[in-house]
Amino acid sequence: MATISADYVVVGSGITGATIARQLADSGRDVVVVDRRGHLGGNVHDFEHPSGIRVHTFGPHYFRTNSESLWGYINRFGAFYPYRARVKSWVSGKYETWPLNRSYIVSVAGRDWKPEPVGQPENFEQACLATMPSVVYDRFVRGYTQKQWGISPALLEKELAGRFEVSDGQEPYFSRHSRQGIPQEGYAALMRRMMDGIPHLLDFDYLRHRESVRHKKKLIFTGPIDEFFAFDLGKLKYRAQRRVHEFFAEKSFAQPVGQVNNPGLENGAFIRTLEWKHMMPIHVSRSIQGTVLTREYPFTPDDPNEYEYPFPDSSNRALYARYRERASQLSDTLICGRLGEYRYLDMDQAMARALMWSQQLLTGTDRRPVRGFQ
Repeated sequence: MATISADYVVVGSGITGATIARQLADSGRDVVVVDRRGHLGGNVHDFEHPSGIRVHTFGPHYFRTNSESLWGYINRFGAFYPYRARVKSWVSGKYETWPLNRSYIVSVAGRDWKPEPVGQPENFEQACLATMPSVVYDRFVRGYTQKQWGISPALLEKELAGRFEVSDGQEPYFSRHSRQGIPQEGYAALMRRMMDGIPHLLDFDYLRHRESVRHKKKLIFTGPIDEFFAFDLGKLKYRAQRRVHEFFAEKSFAQPVGQVNNPGLENGAFIRTLEWKHMMPIHVSRSIQGTVLTREYPFTPDDPNEYEYPFPDSSNRALYARYRERASQLSDTLICGRLGEYRYLDMDQAMARALMWSQQLLTGTDRRPVRGFQ
């Protein structure tokens, strides 16, 4: 096998790797990207179903941000059409809006409901019950969380709970970010355009062929940090989704919105159902006969190619910290991104961090310590 050599070698072409490579290339640096998958973009990918419906390969990707600079940056690589996600939950045989509106809280818990003081929450379940009525937790959160992580919510860290939001509107959107959209030509095309002119090699597993790759200045590794070290301290735990697609030729639409959560354990193991036509421009979706639904079933993956969600508990936090300490000793290697930093990142967050890393690489200040698991 021929040697791959560049000043900067980027492993992984997802949003983090592609952004860093783009910034390095635009600054005149010698950079090459390798990826063990057969397509660019990592999980930021989509494909066109034979019906003409565009399906997001690895679950719905809603690009949303409050940063005008980030919005301008990603629009360099493709125009976006506006899309503000609406989400429903199938609860007690009805579609209920999520996040909840105030009228629903009043209807199930009373107008004067207030959280009961329970002291300092010690886990996810306690943190939720400190901010929402127990009936809401039982209907919308308990089962969804148990499906997503495969364990009792009481065993998860309290930080996962976040802030419970309630809307005063009757039909709130899922996100309140000022800029929201989906690429007009799809995510696969956008990521190819981001990588335009940058040397890259697909179907190439860097970890199996390290001896064939030479970086003269810096290796930027965006894969799993524990896999980089051959799992020698143990494997970090992840969850992922197994996706089952089904085409309904006779239906124009099958559900009221693009994403319907399925929190009830009694309703099956899938966690949500996605209908992609809702996420397309109206003038396009109206011209398509039939609809595609995708059900997502959470599972614990063994294959690092399937890693999606870092596991939010104390033992994995501690294991990650040990790997991060070792990574910090590598002067010629930067391990970053969602898998490298063991933290879930929305696309805008991943891009913002990649731009930060790029700037530090270009100015020689990339020894900044990283906190993961957030």
